[in-house]
Amino acid sequence: MDIQNNWNLDNKTVAFLTLGCKVNSYETEGIKKLFEEDGFQVVEFHDRADVYVVNTCTVTNIADRKSRQMLHKARKMNENAIVMAVGCYAQAAGEQLKEDEAIDIVVGNNRKKDIIEILKAYVNDNTIDSIIDVSVPLEFEEFEILDISEKTRAYIKIQDGCNQFCSYCIIPYARGRVRSRKTESILKEAGSLVEKGYKEVVLTGIHLSSYGIDFDNSTIAENHHLLELIKCLDGLEGLERIRLGSLEPRIITEDFVKGLSELRTFCPHFHLSLQSGCDATLVRMNRKYTTKDYYNRCSLIRSYFKNPAITTDVIVGFPGETEEEFEQTREFLRKINFSQMHIFKFSPRKGTKAALMPEQVKEEKKAERSNILISLSEEMRKEYRTLFLGNTEKLLVEEEIEIDGIKYQVGHNERYLKLAVKSEENLSNKILFVTVKEVLNKEMMICESMD
Repeated sequence: MDIQNNWNLDNKTVAFLTLGCKVNSYETEGIKKLFEEDGFQVVEFHDRADVYVVNTCTVTNIADRKSRQMLHKARKMNENAIVMAVGCYAQAAGEQLKEDEAIDIVVGNNRKKDIIEILKAYVNDNTIDSIIDVSVPLEFEEFEILDISEKTRAYIKIQDGCNQFCSYCIIPYARGRVRSRKTESILKEAGSLVEKGYKEVVLTGIHLSSYGIDFDNSTIAENHHLLELIKCLDGLEGLERIRLGSLEPRIITEDFVKGLSELRTFCPHFHLSLQSGCDATLVRMNRKYTTKDYYNRCSLIRSYFKNPAITTDVIVGFPGETEEEFEQTREFLRKINFSQMHIFKFSPRKGTKAALMPEQVKEEKKAERSNILISLSEEMRKEYRTLFLGNTEKLLVEEEIEIDGIKYQVGHNERYLKLAVKSEENLSNKILFVTVKEVLNKEMMICESMD
């Protein structure tokens, strides 16, 4: 779009759309704060706005397509608006997006904090050089989030980038190498959020287990930076819960798990990304552990925590996955007995090694295998939830809902089971002691308050 000389940024509106992961959601909150501080009025994405910011995702080809669709939708809502493509897809396909007439500004990763300056430079002289090389060492891009859209649970980004280079993943190329946020900065943000009433924080990052490895030359196996950070947060008065995002299995050591078990606030919910239960497939994926390693680490967790929630991600139909390899995966998943699994059909991602591998699995076979594992996941999830019938649990109330005319206060326990208790009183952000009575549906369990 050609900017007219009389286009200015006074009394302007801005709308945001976030695609992808919790890290993107966190960063959108930080970008929103920058716009508000500059005097912009934030409106909903479906409203007519002067500036649209789409925080894009590039984890799959489908994510790329969705990002393009939303950018074009923004242009259609106001042909005179400034449309900004931000984030991972903007980083990975920057040159391509610059040629797209629906998009005015492309802002890559580690430039989001400069978004207001980039916008003003574009308005003043059409300067839009806003993508940098993320393959070189970078500093952590700081955002200070003092308020968020969720009212009981606060996500805090502590790390960016990934050094793993799994054969199916484009993220190291879009996000760059590992860079970690300083402990003092994290504690400051967490303290501010607790003062505002947030009782639970979730630590998140692109490769959370790598937090702090750029502080020195330690390896993941030797690194204790994440544990030390969690210990510091555990000392925050008023903070009730610390939850972790996805973890690399190799961080699960005796010292790490023992240290977590001694903390007041830690929630025993471990999302350990697996991807395959077959060693041959793991090698092709460039995952740096074996199924034996993974099993032993799950056993270690269970030796320190009673009924911990162990959840995972699994990819079906990876190139070369035979029926025998798939059966090995299914048997291994049952052996671990996860509390929940997220099943994904392999999607070739241009720019990755896996996209060029021979023996690509047919889509109908992927769908068949996906359905088998989704059924297994539901079966294991049901088994896991029945373990809590009759238990006393701590429920952090997040919302009030109504079912058949009855009001329920709904939230999660430390293991991220969704619990509900009948109450006419809105108890949002309160912690209740409840007894689990029955399974209402596949999402929720009904409890009785003990308070």
